[in-house]
Amino acid sequence: MVLKLSHALDQAHPVHVAMEYMAKQLDEKSGGAVQLQIFPNGQLGSETESIEQVQRGALAMVKTSTAPLESFIPEMALFGLPYLFRDEDHFWKVLLGDVGKELAAAGAKVGVRGLCYYDSGSRSFYTAGAPVMSPADLKGKKIRVMKSKTAMDMVSQMGAAPTPIAFGELYSALQQGMVDGAENNPPSLFTSRHFEVTKHYSLDEHTSVPDIILFSQKIWESLSPEVQRWIQEAADESAVFQREAWKKSTQESLDALKKAGVTIHRPDKEPFRKQVQPMYDRLEGTELGKLVKRVQEVE
Repeated sequence: MVLKLSHALDQAHPVHVAMEYMAKQLDEKSGGAVQLQIFPNGQLGSETESIEQVQRGALAMVKTSTAPLESFIPEMALFGLPYLFRDEDHFWKVLLGDVGKELAAAGAKVGVRGLCYYDSGSRSFYTAGAPVMSPADLKGKKIRVMKSKTAMDMVSQMGAAPTPIAFGELYSALQQGMVDGAENNPPSLFTSRHFEVTKHYSLDEHTSVPDIILFSQKIWESLSPEVQRWIQEAADESAVFQREAWKKSTQESLDALKKAGVTIHRPDKEPFRKQVQPMYDRLEGTELGKLVKRVQEVE
């Protein structure tokens, strides 16, 4: 049995390396009976297109950011809220606790099953012109965002014009000046080579949006309990492996970006935090607002 897994990143990315590890674990557990075939670089379509294929059962698996999932599972908007997590420890307690489990399971009603979360670090702004040192520097700038309402709201709240562009098309959009900048984590900025056309990276670390591995509910239900167990175990083991690989890759990427001539800035985060507070005010009394409270209560 061959299961196809689609994702939008480069083969050098730590997320791809973790999926290769999952494929190896699955091969060993199943004695070669279940093979995982990985299609990187958006070969099978964008994240949103791949999610739709997984829903239909045309594709077994997709690695996606939780951001585009908002269109399918509204509660996933939680992860796109800026400055939601106090620190990395708080982030993982939420993901591996009740809230994270409930959100991973919430996809079943739209035909996708969350197997595990991958670390995707913190997202920060990178720009071609002047660096972003405060929200005022974003005024009037066009910033590429993921296809996510929350990401668009956040960038608007900070004063910029949010511009959703598929990740695979972003290099040329930056190069041609269609957008002034984008926002992402260090390994993605490095492996995408966007640093060739953007020379300022401002670590405001506004969001920690995890990745998730989704499995087609339609295909899952056709598998034996034994095969389901092998897949779930291989996914869980790859998540542990990926967290370690991510830490290492983040530091290596920052070092490599400096070497490549990118100036790394560390702006004061407080003005950014204040600027996005209205996003939280608007959530008062909503279902998402209740989820936010639960996250804030996690010790």
